[in-house]
Amino acid sequence: MPFEDELGEALRRTGEGFTADRTALVDAGERRGRRLVARRRAAVIGGSVVALAVIGTTGAYTGGLFGGSGSGSGGGGGPVNVAAPPTLPGESPWEARERALKERVGTGAVSAEQLVNVLKQLLPPGQLTETDARGTGDERGPMVSGVFDDGKGKGSIGVSLSRVDPKGAMAAEMVKCPDRGQLEYDSCTSDTLPDGSRLLLFQGYEYPDRRVDTKNWRATLTTPQGFLVDVQEYNSAAQKGKPISRPTPPLTMAQLKALTVSPLWHLALNDLPAARTEAARPPAATKVSAPDMLVELSGKYGMTVVERGGEGEYGYIVLDDGKGKSLVQVNVQANMGDEVFRAMFTGPGSSTLPDGTLVKEEDKPGEKGGKNVVWWSVDTLRPDGRRVVVSGFNTNKQNKPATREKPALTMQQLKEIALDPKWFG
Repeated sequence: MPFEDELGEALRRTGEGFTADRTALVDAGERRGRRLVARRRAAVIGGSVVALAVIGTTGAYTGGLFGGSGSGSGGGGGPVNVAAPPTLPGESPWEARERALKERVGTGAVSAEQLVNVLKQLLPPGQLTETDARGTGDERGPMVSGVFDDGKGKGSIGVSLSRVDPKGAMAAEMVKCPDRGQLEYDSCTSDTLPDGSRLLLFQGYEYPDRRVDTKNWRATLTTPQGFLVDVQEYNSAAQKGKPISRPTPPLTMAQLKALTVSPLWHLALNDLPAARTEAARPPAATKVSAPDMLVELSGKYGMTVVERGGEGEYGYIVLDDGKGKSLVQVNVQANMGDEVFRAMFTGPGSSTLPDGTLVKEEDKPGEKGGKNVVWWSVDTLRPDGRRVVVSGFNTNKQNKPATREKPALTMQQLKEIALDPKWFG
């Protein structure tokens, strides 16, 4: 298994550990942003590497939204998982971690019990049980969750409160609808409110690649003051491990919106310190648009592009040569030349070109659940650390059955695209 796949699997296992039960829902205010950023920026190819970069630059990676320990009723203690923050001179990694956590903590003026009361006040008629909450003095950040029953079946609901840089990338990404080519969902809107706040309303699934009946609806609000309110609900009494208890989550989208934009959350948000200004992003690995370049470079093979998407350094297209649709993806990265990544270019399918570029060709089964899906990839690493990964599939969606026997582009054609100098202007 390639390094990036091993790393991706480790991240998936870790993520599953964060959501042992109902409480794992609430810290999604931050986790969801990182996941959407990772999906949008990296999708499948090289995704684990980019995901780590995103986590590392956005601070604490905390767990326990619907299962990890609150200070209110229900829930036991659990560890806080944090991506290593930058250290200051003379500071140990542990001290840096502790400092990063303290920078998130408010005065504690708003208790866990107060947040439970706010949630009860904002919910429609019904009963809220199994509540769990953390106040503003908790280093893991304020949250509140519970099981709500309006008489038509139980559903989980959770609220996460935090602060972000209102002009930073995270604030923008949190309220941006994901690309349908990368994530399946029923509905998503992102609108600007009269006060300048941005609100995302999303209707999707807990397992979007399998589209099972566990529905995940959410509303995410970012304000000009840097307030971040993330609310999500399920049509089950728990995010995972419990049977479906109703056809849809208990709150309608209008009710979910009203709960999310309520000023009653502001007392807790104002008690939190303002987020640090986000560091400037490193220069892009390529000056060209990955989707545009993928369309251009595949054009010489005489196939019709029926779908395209992505942005910046990640792009995908769907080709149709009359024999079935075929997905092609590309990811362009910089500063990938250290020994850890160079070690990926060993074993079967690996070669070194005269200019020192490393190449690895792989033919393997798909990993997203689609029946009989084949995944061909060509991974290239220039001597200066610039990396281009191109993948082809014999389906237009990796979680759907194969639409043809082989990918539309041959391995040689994928290699030609990955090695084209136009990626770097």
